[in-house]
Amino acid sequence: MFKHLREDISAVFARDPAARTGFEVLTLYPGVHALLLHRLANRFWRRGFKWLGRFVSHTARWLTGIEIHPGATIGRRFFIDHGMGVVIGETAEIGDDCTVYHGVTLGGTTWNKGKRHPTLGKGVVVGAGAKILGPITIGDGAKIGSNAVVVKNVPAGATAVGIPARITAEEPAHPPVEAFSQYGVSSDEDPLANTVTGLSAHTSEIDHKLADLEAGIAELQRRLQETRVQQQEKRAAEVTQIRQVK
Repeated sequence: MFKHLREDISAVFARDPAARTGFEVLTLYPGVHALLLHRLANRFWRRGFKWLGRFVSHTARWLTGIEIHPGATIGRRFFIDHGMGVVIGETAEIGDDCTVYHGVTLGGTTWNKGKRHPTLGKGVVVGAGAKILGPITIGDGAKIGSNAVVVKNVPAGATAVGIPARITAEEPAHPPVEAFSQYGVSSDEDPLANTVTGLSAHTSEIDHKLADLEAGIAELQRRLQETRVQQQEKRAAEVTQIRQVK
């Protein structure tokens, strides 16, 4: 159970700049605790001690806020950052070097037995609050944006965002683990977000032009009023002169 512990701690240092010492990671990181307890629970589960496996899993959930079914298959150097609210179902499969953030659900969409939870390839990053549902496959090196709801397969190296999730970018598979995008997606990868940002900037530009136009109209109205007053004064002076002549 502890043979991969050194790798787990190294994975934390590689992906969390807040980590300072191995002792801190070992004692204060709930994702590491949940993973250690899952390995014990999974061992009980595979050997037929189902209740005992569920009991260890339940204890881990109570201690860490992370719920991993003892039947789930998890690869090496798996990192759960923050962790609170993470749920991983019984038939979920997670490849090596994957990262998930808090609030992530790898859930099922049916009550039938058999494969009903997602499969994550190697090096997958799942952003905070994302939901990956059903027996779908997330390809190697893919990224799932925060709060995305994924119900279809995602190709290797792709980025998926939105509800329901859509593919916004495809990159070479197997990117370096240290090069992962925090929270699963960077701000310039979503064309919809870029479009909204562009529209917002365009709207702001139009607002400025309208303000300038309103100021110009106000100035024209002021000058027109001054001209009218001057004309009225001129006419009044002319009328006065005519009366004086008579």
